Amino acid sequence: MTKTSNSPLRIVRSSLTNVVALVYLAVCAGLLIWALTVSAGPDASFAGVIPLLATAPVSLVLLVLPEGMAMIIFAIALGALVNAVVIGWCVRALRQGRQDRGGSRPTA
Repeated sequence: MTKTSNSPLRIVRSSLTNVVALVYLAVCAGLLIWALTVSAGPDASFAGVIPLLATAPVSLVLLVLPEGMAMIIFAIALGALVNAVVIGWCVRALRQGRQDRGGSRPTA
């Protein structure tokens, strides 16, 4: 079996090694940690909504899973991962399109 340059695993790996996608994952991880620490206090808050919205739409679809903190964390983590792959793929496609046109950044 031969590997092609556009295999799904290669696209996912190159998308997740993109700086923009990694920054997005770091922000989502920070939001999740913040929401968990704020929600652990005596006052119940809606802080958990922020990471869910940051990782939408995948995290919102996965909310139909059984209730529990583990399922919410799973929904947020999977949503962040899917969104990071999409972000990395978009950045890669935009850079590739600019290189295909033979252009560089325009000077002012």
